[in-house]
Amino acid sequence: MRHTLPIAPQFYVTAPQPCPYLEGRMERKLFTALQGENSDKLNNSLSQQGFRRSQNVLYRPSCAECSACLSARIDVSRFKASRNQRKVISRNAGIHRKATSPWATEDQYELFRRYLDSRHADGGMADMDVFEFAAMIEETPIRSRVIEYSDPEENEMIGVSLTDVLDDGLSMVYSFYTPDRPRASLGTYMILDHVQIARDAGLPYVYLGYWVPGSQKMDYKSKFSGLEVYLGGEWQQMRDPAAYSSDLHPLSTDPIAEQVANINLPDRRPTNG
Repeated sequence: MRHTLPIAPQFYVTAPQPCPYLEGRMERKLFTALQGENSDKLNNSLSQQGFRRSQNVLYRPSCAECSACLSARIDVSRFKASRNQRKVISRNAGIHRKATSPWATEDQYELFRRYLDSRHADGGMADMDVFEFAAMIEETPIRSRVIEYSDPEENEMIGVSLTDVLDDGLSMVYSFYTPDRPRASLGTYMILDHVQIARDAGLPYVYLGYWVPGSQKMDYKSKFSGLEVYLGGEWQQMRDPAAYSSDLHPLSTDPIAEQVANINLPDRRPTNG
């Protein structure tokens, strides 16, 4: 009788580099490759443990003395739009949404460049060319969609979200939008729309990436009700944002070997027909 043993993914750690969220700090990431026929299982399992996808890599912050970054998701069943969020929905009532396969276009890249130049000119993606952009959109081994938002009156694409479809929700991998409509709050609107998409599809969560206490650029995520954060190895309902700390502490992060040992991996054995 032949026995096929599951091959466990290998985990690695990046070299420290300047943190994009908290000034004066260094970030480090724990990551593994996302490839092969079990990619969907691995992505689902690790997303539920605070990991995020970037192309064919899954990663999670693993900084030596800092544990400020917390994976965040919206519990769709507990979400209730605030007064301001209802106004955002109303202001964008005429926006058209279209979901497509993960395929990059020139219109998307032009919008992406305008977004970066306006909002993140000094960020890590500032020098991304059209080929790197295409790789970001198209190099996905799992079930992904590009969700485009357009203004039919102006015949203009105004927002794009690269979104993964997980077993338990939608993961907004990366979103960008026109900088020419600040009053429209398009970033907030796209999250609100994803909550509605998840609700319509019967999916319980919308994954938003990382929320970082003390980081102004990440503060918007704490404005959504029903928010949960991954802390201490489990998802917890978010308390008052002011109750979370970004203080440095030498014992704030477990050793890498211990982190890897505590990751729950999916059954990677092939299913017999």
